[in-house]
Formats: sequence, C-alpha cells, structure tokens
Amino acid sequence: MIKRVFKFIFKTLLWLFIISIVLVVVYKWVPVPITPLMVIRNIEQSQENKAVVWKHDWVSIDDISINLQRAVIASEDQNFLNHHGFDFEAIKKAMENNQKGRRIKGASTISQQTAKNVFLWPHRSWLRKGLEAYFTFLIELVWSKERIMEVYLNSIEMGNGIYGAEAASTYWFRKSANRLTQQEAAAIAAILPNPRTYKANPASAYIQSRKNWIVRQMGYLGPIDYYKKDGK
Repeated sequence: MIKRVFKFIFKTLLWLFIISIVLVVVYKWVPVPITPLMVIRNIEQSQENKAVVWKHDWVSIDDISINLQRAVIASEDQNFLNHHGFDFEAIKKAMENNQKGRRIKGASTISQQTAKNVFLWPHRSWLRKGLEAYFTFLIELVWSKERIMEVYLNSIEMGNGIYGAEAASTYWFRKSANRLTQQEAAAIAAILPNPRTYKANPASAYIQSRKNWIVRQMGYLGPIDYYKKDGK
C-alpha cells in the first residue's frame, strides 16, 4: 500500500515537472492567454456580486512603447538586463532591512514577477516562493530577456481588472501602448506596487512623486539591449 502511494506521488510529480517544461517552451513563442491571477480576480468579483471587468489584449513587444519598457525597468528591476533571474544584492538588502523592521522595494525581479504571474497564484507561502524560484530559473534558461519583458508587460495587473500594457494604455490614457509618452509610461509603472488601489490618471500626489522619480531613473538607464548577454 505504502509503495503504491509513493509510486502515485512520484508519477504525479513527474507529470507536473514535464507539464511545467512544456508550458515554458510553448510560451516562448505563444501568447499567454490567461493567468491564475486573472481567474482568481474573476472568482473574487463573482463572489462579491460585482460586475466582472476583465481587459486583456496581447500585443507584440514591438507594439509597446520603449518608454514603458524603460519605465518598468527603472521602477521594478534596474538590473534586469544583467542578472539571471535573481538580484542577490537586492535580496540581501531586503533581508537586512526586514531584520531592522524596515522594508525596501526591489528584491523581486521582473523575471520572478513574470514567473509568479504566469504560472502561480498571488498569495505568499514558502511553497509558492519555491515554485517561483523554479519557474524563474526555467524562463531565464529558455526565454530571452526580450521575451520575458514581452510576457511581463502583457500579463501583469495594471488596474482593477486591467491586464497588460495595451489594456492599461487604453484604460488610463485612451491610446495604444505604442504611443505612450515618457510621462504616461512612468505613471503606469508608478502604480504597479498596488494597481487596484492607485490610479495612473489622474495621479495622486504620491503617484506623481513616484512618477517623477521613475522619469529621473529612466534618464540614468543606458540603451536597452535585450540580447547583449544571450543568443536566444
């Protein structure tokens, strides 16, 4: 009996491992149609008897303003082009500040956020963090940095029920993602810590302050070369 249980567990884990590899390989080229977060938010709204709002329009990274690409790198992960999925210096600083009772932003990279958004659930746990590390390693191994950015900008929550750059650009600024100005891109990036609470337009004093900081950081970034470290 025990042997059969262990055999079942082994087969289950093996199939989950195979499925995870297949999904990562498929999503290297195929648009991500839906994420666990979208489903969870949909269920939450249904349970609260709210009208379900779900806007998600996948577009190529070529149709997303370079301003938005620069804005999210400046605000979320300035070492995105240099690390291999994990910013260990940022993690170290976050741990040191947590021990002092303070928190800083920046320990979670764009690659980690992409892995979490596409493959996992939003609620924190040690299991999710472990799986997040696993999927981060996989996408960094299989995808290019440009593909990670493309999936990230098409999948993350950018408003209440608003997913991806195209939907966010249309919702907040009534224009396509490829036409976002530097200020508009910074405004969208500024709300990412809590996109269901903050508004990109009109911006509160806090978001305006964050937006101004992001614009300054964008000016410090060098050219974005997604392929300088790999040949994917």
